[in-house]
Amino acid sequence: FVVASAQDVNVRRIERYLAMAWQSGAMPAVVLTKSDLTESVDEIRLEIEAVAAGTPVVATSAITGEGVDEMNEQLAGSRTGVLLGPSGAGKSTLINRMAGADLMQTREVFRTGEGRHMTSHRELIELPGGGMIIDTPGLREAQLWAGDGALDSLFEDIEALELQCRFPDCEHQTEPGCAIKAALACGTLDPGRLDSYRKLQRELRSVAARSDARLRADERRKWRQITINNRARERYLRR
Repeated sequence: FVVASAQDVNVRRIERYLAMAWQSGAMPAVVLTKSDLTESVDEIRLEIEAVAAGTPVVATSAITGEGVDEMNEQLAGSRTGVLLGPSGAGKSTLINRMAGADLMQTREVFRTGEGRHMTSHRELIELPGGGMIIDTPGLREAQLWAGDGALDSLFEDIEALELQCRFPDCEHQTEPGCAIKAALACGTLDPGRLDSYRKLQRELRSVAARSDARLRADERRKWRQITINNRARERYLRR
């Protein structure tokens, strides 16, 4: 579950967390907490759904109980969920409501909307319906890792537009027949969403490059050690 407070919705951050969830092989859902503290829940939900690529968005309130039964139903049986989000999003408070008991310590959020890390470790909680939920420390930043197709599920709209460009190697800058530029011009593609897509792409390329460099270095060290061992064995046999 990608968790965001209704008082502090950052769609770019939600996109990043969703990319991490899809990359892990999990089936993500967005949980909008503290819905009782805003009168624009429906508008916020629509804003999130616009970038969530079909991912379910559940509005919840630990005070009124809104959405709690729906979350418990998603975890009924032997399913396990993980709450992923920033400090102050209300993850621990929500778990207490889902469990029907004050299992997790909570603390008031600062005026800035940020919370202290009351949860300093991961904890597995068994729910009354038989499912389980894992509470995690609040994240200040989230790092993607290398992987083919990591953004496919989240940015299907942009990747579909790229296939419509006149040139297969279009960089969406000055090339004629660019479907991305056309979508930006007519307002069907949000510039912020495109920027987020490009940023995540750059990050994945950087992670892949660092990973490849480490693999090459490990391979060199392995063969260097093999060479050293072979020479030592040859010296021993010549005695």
